[in-house]
Amino acid sequence: MPDFQSIFLVLDGDIIFRVLLSAVLGFVIGLEREITNKSAGLRTNILVCIGSCLFTILSIYGFSNALSIYPMGDPARVAAQILTGIGFIGGGTVLRHGTSIFGLTTAAALWVTASVGMACGCGKYSLAILCALISVATLTLIRIFEKNCIPKNTKNNKILRVSLVVADEDFQKVSDIIMQNFPEVEEFSKKDAGAEENQTKISFKVTVCCKNAVDFAFNQFKNETNILAISVKELNE
Repeated sequence: MPDFQSIFLVLDGDIIFRVLLSAVLGFVIGLEREITNKSAGLRTNILVCIGSCLFTILSIYGFSNALSIYPMGDPARVAAQILTGIGFIGGGTVLRHGTSIFGLTTAAALWVTASVGMACGCGKYSLAILCALISVATLTLIRIFEKNCIPKNTKNNKILRVSLVVADEDFQKVSDIIMQNFPEVEEFSKKDAGAEENQTKISFKVTVCCKNAVDFAFNQFKNETNILAISVKELNE
């Protein structure tokens, strides 16, 4: 049974300052990345910075007594293999869809989780608890900060090409619907649909700030009985 009083005394002010400073500096770097619309923003950079700090602290202090107990062992080698392994796992969570990248924060969270597990394995319980709490706060509170305190930017903007087929007599009515749903359309055009007589194909480009932009745009028109066909495509620009 570990001596919990001595365990928590190990977490001195200098160690706490290092971890908290890493979170603050990760925030500063991530804020710049967020404002400039990069995929790895606030939470990703904070988690990576915290994880790097914890891995470094563990490499300095975590194995200091191991060689006296196991003189033939090399515990730091295990730590290196953990870092390599978690890199493969984290890479598997990063997905690319068109111009969008998903899963960076999840990969960073896995990396930090690995460092917390290493801290527990080294007996640095207080350090593991501290970093786990900071990481959870990063994943929750920073999300709220992003939504409420950072101005909307083009990071989540999707450029769509929307094509609609309508009857000739419904062209004006559908044009009004388009302008109601998307006031700032670009490259608006109309031409004969080709497949059937008395049908017009309307095509336009629009920018939508929405995670599921294609579904959002499609849903604006799917219930309109005047529209005979709908096509929505994301442009990789």
